[in-house]
Amino acid sequence: MPGASTLWIALAALFWGISGGIAGILLDSDWDAAVVSFYRGFVGLIFALLWLLVQRGGRGLASHSLWFWSVVAGLGVAGNFTFYFLSIEYGNVAVAATLMYCAPVFVYLASFVLKLERPTAVKWLAIALVMVGVVLLTKLYAIGAGDLSLMGVATGLLAGLSYALFIFGFKYAAPHGSPSAVLAIAFTVLVIVLLVPADLSQTLSVVSAPQLPLFVALGILGAGLSFLLYVMGIRHAAPAMASMVAMVEPVTATLFGVAVLGESLAFIQMVGMGMILLTVTALSVTSP
Repeated sequence: MPGASTLWIALAALFWGISGGIAGILLDSDWDAAVVSFYRGFVGLIFALLWLLVQRGGRGLASHSLWFWSVVAGLGVAGNFTFYFLSIEYGNVAVAATLMYCAPVFVYLASFVLKLERPTAVKWLAIALVMVGVVLLTKLYAIGAGDLSLMGVATGLLAGLSYALFIFGFKYAAPHGSPSAVLAIAFTVLVIVLLVPADLSQTLSVVSAPQLPLFVALGILGAGLSFLLYVMGIRHAAPAMASMVAMVEPVTATLFGVAVLGESLAFIQMVGMGMILLTVTALSVTSP
């Protein structure tokens, strides 16, 4: 259903935004960032494996292309999680979020080079409007030069590049097998990669921790359900379009912070949010 593809991607971004708020609660409770990321992928892997086991019909697991692109997608997600948290650690959330959400620029440029998309003035305008919206939403303009660090900027850009990598990985894996097979392979790679930097003692302590329900919710919303919707949607969407529609995520994360965490939202942030939502909506309505 080509017409529903942007809806699935937007819903995935909605769940990613909510999961970002849940991750924020866990990080504020002194859980290690690598442990939080690991469980997000681990619960997602269980979700995908259960779905794969009960699924009937072709799964595509014999396809070499499915395995290759699913591994690429898994490495992209692992890199995105890792570099994003490193960017926050070396810099701050505003810089990290803004640089990570440069992903549409990277995806569009790659699509232009690979001739998957034809550059037009409208597409460049859409990129510009979304990026201005992200800057306003994260209040990057209020960050002083002293708050910037080379490592924070570098890891933030790497998070954005990793974001673009998993978009292309899922896009090219999706036609070769079932969504459950794609996710099972990608999350297996993700869990293996993220197990290395995670603190083992804290990782094991999650099982008996009072925050266990939050870890489960993070995995279901932030990995299992959201990526299922994403893989379903990206089958019929161009990578560049998918990256733009996914910009619903920072809006959702901000609204979660206001509604659940009691954070305040300045007028200029509401303007930025409106720019992102209007641009994404316009692209979704006008896309074939």
